[in-house]
Amino acid sequence: MYMNFFKLKENNTTVKTEVIAGITTFMTMAYILAVNPDILSATGMDKGALFTATALAAAFGTLCMAVFANYPFALAPGMGLNAFFAFSVVLGMGISWEVALTAVFIEGLIFLIMSLFNVREAIFDAIPTNLKHAVGAGIGLFIAFIGFQNANIVIKDNATKVAMFDINKMNMLFEGAQFNFNNVGITVVLTIVGVLVTGILIAKNIKGSVLWGILITYGLGLISELVGLYVPYIEGGLYSLIPNFSNGLAIPSIAPIFFKFDFSQILTPQFFTIVFAFLFVDVFDTLGTLIGVSSKAGFLNKEGKLPKVKGALLADAVATTVGAALGTSTTTTYVESASGVSEGGKTGLTAVVVAVLFTVSLLLSPIFLAIPAFATAPALIVVGFYMIGSINKIDFSEAGEGIPAFLAIAGMAFTYSISDGIVFGVVSYVIINLLTANFKKLNFMLIVVAVLFLGKFFAETIFVQFTIAVIVIATIIYYVFFKNKK
Repeated sequence: MYMNFFKLKENNTTVKTEVIAGITTFMTMAYILAVNPDILSATGMDKGALFTATALAAAFGTLCMAVFANYPFALAPGMGLNAFFAFSVVLGMGISWEVALTAVFIEGLIFLIMSLFNVREAIFDAIPTNLKHAVGAGIGLFIAFIGFQNANIVIKDNATKVAMFDINKMNMLFEGAQFNFNNVGITVVLTIVGVLVTGILIAKNIKGSVLWGILITYGLGLISELVGLYVPYIEGGLYSLIPNFSNGLAIPSIAPIFFKFDFSQILTPQFFTIVFAFLFVDVFDTLGTLIGVSSKAGFLNKEGKLPKVKGALLADAVATTVGAALGTSTTTTYVESASGVSEGGKTGLTAVVVAVLFTVSLLLSPIFLAIPAFATAPALIVVGFYMIGSINKIDFSEAGEGIPAFLAIAGMAFTYSISDGIVFGVVSYVIINLLTANFKKLNFMLIVVAVLFLGKFFAETIFVQFTIAVIVIATIIYYVFFKNKK
């Protein structure tokens, strides 16, 4: 029956091939089970509940992809989007994680509507190609910076803002702290080793390099604790690395974060900006991943379009909405799906295997929850390496294209905000090309987006709030009811 449903013969594949492809994809992206709870728990969310939410969101989203589109693509809470959620929105803007989850939920509903009409293509086509690549590169730099900070390789400094790791400086920054080599020092060394090990594995094309890098770093940490080289320092946030199996293989309760929405800020301009930033990154990340992996798999037709793209986007939108209800940041299609495709995966059966493995992983929560920040930091740094590669596709030879792209990348890293970097890029692009009379580069949707972003900085007045609401409603009505009929 499943052979007919997934059309294995029509796609010239077998059950064995699809299963191997599914295992390969899972191995390359299972690191999210350790990284996502680690990042989002910085907001005060329960780490155990986050682990469960991450596994369930990944399993559900991937299963949706199998059913809606019959593609071998896997989904999980997205890297970059989780960092934006935790460090830009919650910690940076002072928004509660409940409000942030609400923004993700609303973004998912909007994406769902966009998947049924052509609004997503309108926004995607409106943003210049160079800015699209800049967003990916900027997020890569942002994620790598978080990795360096989580590992304490880069620390705060009163004079230079940031500095290289120094035990004396850390003790000066935290009054009464007793950091030394046997607590924080050894973790910095282990992170550096982890980055090098992961890099070597990637260079040797080892499947699941990022996950293996995390596990090896964690294993070295365990050995260090057992021989006394690493001594937990709870006051400094450095805990024991030994898994706690006192509750057996019980699955952590999702109750602390399940359906914890707060709609009190939904009508504020700041909330709209957050929703749009989530939506912006999600749309481009999803479409970019689908196009890239589909190209590798040979799914694109002669016109370069992806058949059943509406089903794939619908799966992504539904997964984001359900993921928010479960208590995690935006769920999106993973570029790591390409690893399974390279092993011959061609149908949704590959995705089903990935979904099953994510579900089974719930029983391994004590291990994943014991993995510390210094062990997941190499994964963040390496993922940053993968993402910043899109900078090679940016045309810096023309100032009107290159400067906005540069501002977007630099803005994300230096303002510690993905959304601010996007604002820098879009607004500067419109202003530079408007004042240099390059009107052919501009379009209605891009100008609308730039105006909305500018409104972010003047959104305290009722007039600006009203104007933003009118622009948003008018734009949606135009593209849903008029543009689609042309």
